Amino acid sequence: MSRVIDIPAADGTIDAHIVTPANTDGPLPAVVLFTDIGGLRSCYLEKAQRIADNGYAVLMPNIYYRDAAGIIVPEGKSFRDPDIRPSLVEYAGHLTPEAQSRDFIALLDCLDREAEFTSSKIAVVGYCMTGGFALRMAAEHPERIAAAAGFHSANLAKADDDNSPVRVVGNIQARVYFGHADKDELLPADQIARLDEALATAGVHFTTELYKGAPHGYTAKDATGSYHPEADELHYKRLATLLEETL
Repeated sequence: MSRVIDIPAADGTIDAHIVTPANTDGPLPAVVLFTDIGGLRSCYLEKAQRIADNGYAVLMPNIYYRDAAGIIVPEGKSFRDPDIRPSLVEYAGHLTPEAQSRDFIALLDCLDREAEFTSSKIAVVGYCMTGGFALRMAAEHPERIAAAAGFHSANLAKADDDNSPVRVVGNIQARVYFGHADKDELLPADQIARLDEALATAGVHFTTELYKGAPHGYTAKDATGSYHPEADELHYKRLATLLEETL
């Protein structure tokens, strides 16, 4: 069950989906779901619905609303196709930490306004490059975020990146979970170690787990050569536990 809404934001209007279980009564705990680099598309609507079916209302924004509305990657295409990826990389380049921060405020305002969501604390989950979004949102709004999760996250703790989300984790009060792909060239072992050290030093309640044999993008059904059914199922299991224990 889903509906499309428009969310006023500082940089324009965010088109987003609200996804809920079928035949639900009353508001539900909120989960903000950030897509991977491919943006809104059918496999992420499926993902949002599966999360919602455990008893949550999911808000899934179009992270690329500044450049394009709705689905960016056409059905039957992959975000890795050479005629698609350059546009996605360009759009992703506009998602600076400052732009993310403005969007977080708009999304929280939406959760406070729309009837599907309770007013209690929320969870946020990101995939690929938006694993960092989840960390940053938890750090910037510690009073609201009860749980933050990232799966096959990318570039979370590059040593030479002044904008790395690892630099802001000291404010996080949420429970944090990361499911890393053990064959992920976008988050090598040194970055995982740097992230774990930063979270531990900050006193964050966190868990990181390596998904054996899983490549980057293991939850994306439309990523040819990357989708890993066993790792995908494990990610749903771990996320369900996190949400149950925090929301």
